Amino acid sequence: MTSSVRVLAAGDRFVLPSLITAALARQAHCDVRELMLGWPLEPFGPVAGVREASGTEDELIAALAGADVLVTQRAPVTERVLAARPELRLVAVCRGDPVNVDLEAARRHDVRVCFAPGRTAAATAEFTVGLLIAALRRIPQAHDLLAEQGSWAGPTYCTYEQSGLELEDLPVGLIGHGAVGSRVARALCAFGARVMVHDPYARGEVHGLRMSSLDELLRRSRVISLHARLTEETRGLIGARELALLPPGAVVVNAARGGLLDEAALCDALEDGRLAAAALDTYAEEPLPTDSRLRTVGGRVLLTPHLGGASRAVAEKAARLAAAEVGRWVRGEPLAHCLT
Repeated sequence: MTSSVRVLAAGDRFVLPSLITAALARQAHCDVRELMLGWPLEPFGPVAGVREASGTEDELIAALAGADVLVTQRAPVTERVLAARPELRLVAVCRGDPVNVDLEAARRHDVRVCFAPGRTAAATAEFTVGLLIAALRRIPQAHDLLAEQGSWAGPTYCTYEQSGLELEDLPVGLIGHGAVGSRVARALCAFGARVMVHDPYARGEVHGLRMSSLDELLRRSRVISLHARLTEETRGLIGARELALLPPGAVVVNAARGGLLDEAALCDALEDGRLAAAALDTYAEEPLPTDSRLRTVGGRVLLTPHLGGASRAVAEKAARLAAAEVGRWVRGEPLAHCLT
């Protein structure tokens, strides 16, 4: 491999092109060109002095002229793009799943595709704990009363009926004990929660009490937090039957995948008072539809727009992980996370 590898750093407003360039500089000598892709849901307005590409195939084909390597988070690497740029040899995707790449086309064109697993684990775990505490202590509702309505309703929230739960000694059930779930378990154990874990695929010790039965975990948990992967086996894992097993007044947290949870059943359980609250960062359909029942359940649901994996550290890690793969490729070493 020559030392003059030509790289297109096609970043965006999260994984900035400059982050990719800086990470590449620590890995190998590369001739780097930068491309700033606009955001699909554009709420921001233009960036001063920066021209953003919309991310079409034509723009990417033009920008890739002469490039050996593409490093990107979301540029559309399609059959048409790969056919138009036969000199492209490596695509390094700054995310845990290269969903923007046509992998079959990459194989046909002999293009290696690598990715950056684990970049969001710490951020998502921290965000999950934040959602959980906010839901338990009704922090968003208290903020809205004071900041938006000007109401100092302290006496209301200091009543036994309205005050929230604390984590110490609270039975919390975690469904999944992977990279995110295990971090949440450690954090909750530090708070003194009684953590229970159900994950039939987890090997070795878990942080908390391992439960072989999901139903038993649900019966014993005042809070459940979802951390399973979304597969055909786990789609709709928590539905009406499972929610009915929870103790009255339980809380449901989901910052994993929306498809794990039956949202209609959740709304039913919230509306009839069987559940005290829910805190959600992911949804079966994203963006969340304007007519979703989740928007109308009153103050019982805390909703955030899939922000769990969004931190500056995640963007920096993503750039470093992708750049490390480029460095291995340049040096002729095996790629650590490669799909083609």
